[in-house]
Amino acid sequence: MIERHGIISMKSNPLTLIGPELKVGDAAPDFEVLDNNLSPVNFSGFKGKVSLIASVPSLDTPVCDLETRRFNSEAGKMSSDIRILTISMDLPFAQKRWCGAAGIDKVITLSDHKDASFGKAFGVLIKELRLLARAIFIVDREGVIRYIEIVRDLSAEPNYDQALKVVENLV
Repeated sequence: MIERHGIISMKSNPLTLIGPELKVGDAAPDFEVLDNNLSPVNFSGFKGKVSLIASVPSLDTPVCDLETRRFNSEAGKMSSDIRILTISMDLPFAQKRWCGAAGIDKVITLSDHKDASFGKAFGVLIKELRLLARAIFIVDREGVIRYIEIVRDLSAEPNYDQALKVVENLV
């Protein structure tokens, strides 16, 4: 598997990402994750919709919590042709509990814990931590990646405004 060094860091310590470096214009790779009820979900099932994929290290951390709440709030204002997926290594049970406590009802939370299928396919699996890097991928209805942001520092938030603008322009 491909290893890429120095793209992200945590507390100024460089980390290693496992998987390919995807580019805008690439076909989005398929992957399989688990939903909050332990059912497998394949990304190919979202074809025909615009997808904003937010990968986060863990929903139980302050920045991931803030990010997911922000996207949940924004999702309520969006077209039904848009899906916002938040993917983490958290167990499905923990995601379900967190969503219930946080009132998350529009963002689809998915777990990559079982096989790291998403992390490896999208190149955001952190080797040293077996967590996902904070990143945003926007995929159009045809399955083509139209926007990528890999946040350099795990403790920083993504550029919400830019990502939301790209999503709205694809509908």
